[in-house]
Formats: sequence, C-alpha cells, structure tokens
Amino acid sequence: MTAMLTVRPAGPGDASDICALLNAVDMIEIGRPETDLGTVEADLNHPGVDLARDSWLAFQEGRLVAYALVWADSGPGRVDGDHYVLPARPEAALRLLGLMEARARELTAGAAEGRLRIQLNVEPTLDLSLLTGRGYRTVRRHQVMTRAVNPATDPPPAPPAGLTLRDCAGDEADRRRAHALVEETFAAHFGHVERAYEPWLDHLDARGLDWSLVWIASLPGEGDAAVLLTRDDRTSMGWLSHIGVRESLRGRGIGGHLLRHGFAAYAARGRDTVGLGVDVHNETGALALYEAHGMGLHYAVDTWELPLHPQG
Repeated sequence: MTAMLTVRPAGPGDASDICALLNAVDMIEIGRPETDLGTVEADLNHPGVDLARDSWLAFQEGRLVAYALVWADSGPGRVDGDHYVLPARPEAALRLLGLMEARARELTAGAAEGRLRIQLNVEPTLDLSLLTGRGYRTVRRHQVMTRAVNPATDPPPAPPAGLTLRDCAGDEADRRRAHALVEETFAAHFGHVERAYEPWLDHLDARGLDWSLVWIASLPGEGDAAVLLTRDDRTSMGWLSHIGVRESLRGRGIGGHLLRHGFAAYAARGRDTVGLGVDVHNETGALALYEAHGMGLHYAVDTWELPLHPQG
C-alpha cells in the first residue's frame, strides 16, 4: 500500500531539510554530497520567487521525499525549475511535475509561446519515462568538470605578452565592467539571458560575492579583453563560474591563462579541487580547452524542456 502523499509550499525554515534531501540525491547520482545550505537558502530567498506559489515539498510517512521550485526571471515565455525526488517515488515525482507545469502556464500566460526547463543528472533519481510521457525532451547537455590543484603544481602562470589582470574588489565601476564583459562574451551561449546589472546580481546571488576573486584581463591597445568570475562559497571546491573572452580576441591564449590563473588562485587559498560547468556544444572550443588543461568529467546534466500549451 502506497503511503499517503502530502504536499505544501516550502518556507525559509525548511532549508536544512531541503539541503539534506538534495544531498541524499547527490549521493545517489554523483557519489558524494555537494549541496550547500547557503545555496538552498539563496534559492528560497530569491527576490523573484513567491514561495507560496512557486515551491512545493512532498512528504510520505512524515519524510520529505521530493522538492520543486520554479522561477521566471529569464524573459517572456520561459520558466526554469528544480525538481528533486528520492528513487521509486513516482507519485511524488508526478505530483510535483504537475504543480510545476500548472504554475509555469500561469507565469507564461499571454506569451506567444511558453516553455518550462529543468536540469537533471544524466542518470537521475527521477524515472525519465515520467518526463518523456509528459512531452519533455532534452535540448542540451552540460558537463561539470573538475581538476585537482595544489601550490606546487599550479603556480601563478606567466601571462601572454602585455596582458594584465586586475581584480574587482575595490571599484564598483570594475564590477559593472565585469558584468558587461560577461554579457558580451556569453551573449551567444545557449540559454543566456541578457540582464541589467542589478538583476544580474540577484540572479547570480552575487551581492555577497567576494569580488577579489573576479578578475578583468586587459591588453594594450585593446582595453578590457576578458573576465574571470569565480566564487569560493562551495564546500566541495572552488568554482570558476564564467571565463569569457571577447570574440575578436580569442585564439591568443587568454582563456587558457585565465583558467590557469584560477587554478593558482584557489591552490593558494588551500583548495584542492576546482570545478566549472561547460556546454558540450559550446562553439568556442571551451570543452577542448578545459580538457587540454587537465580538467575531467565529474558528472553531466541534461536540460529538459516542456512546451507549454493552454489547457482546455
């Protein structure tokens, strides 16, 4: 007999329980817990999320077995979502999928077209037949790549001729310049959404970012050429969030230099692992660059998309 399922919205006080659920899913999918409490708290406190309508917790026999969240800060017609469920809980999985989809239709009402996107491990705890049976399809794959670092093997690299780096710790103008470089260099990337500076800070949860770990690269006669945005707020590794080189300046070794600079910076901070995410179909050759510098696959994630159609 299936245990009774109960569903309610999440609240800020549920962050610890949600984090524990996500780490249980991590253990099954990637072999170790990698979800930090701060990340969950940031999601639950995102200014664009109304927890009463945009979040759900599913319980069976008093145990939290599934969690879902949706948000719509990526432009008209697009809703993004998180969906986590313990294995062999199809009733909970389907219930939360249905609630996500209904809310996504509300959020995209009036748009010419609508779509809901969720990202899942390529070997998820969710039964993928539940997605395909509802009309979802995969539209992209990303890899999370990692590399071991230490000060002995990862000293600060010598820069390409004339290249200089400055961090963004003390100057608001440099922080805004870093944002502009991210927007320019990632404009053609799959799923990129153009955002003004303030919404960008909110989206990245960047208001508490350590800006000394964000660097802008400049070249004589070219000005600001590239940006490296990193963050040191994960328990398991240092994270290289964005490596962006202006299109006209690619092929000069700038991206590789920024990558090695990130390795050295985190090795000096006492980290033993650095990670990043990459679109496997990225046309800039990023995947090959990272592999050439010793990064390897940690796990892969598929983006699933559901076209949203009016009910009736």
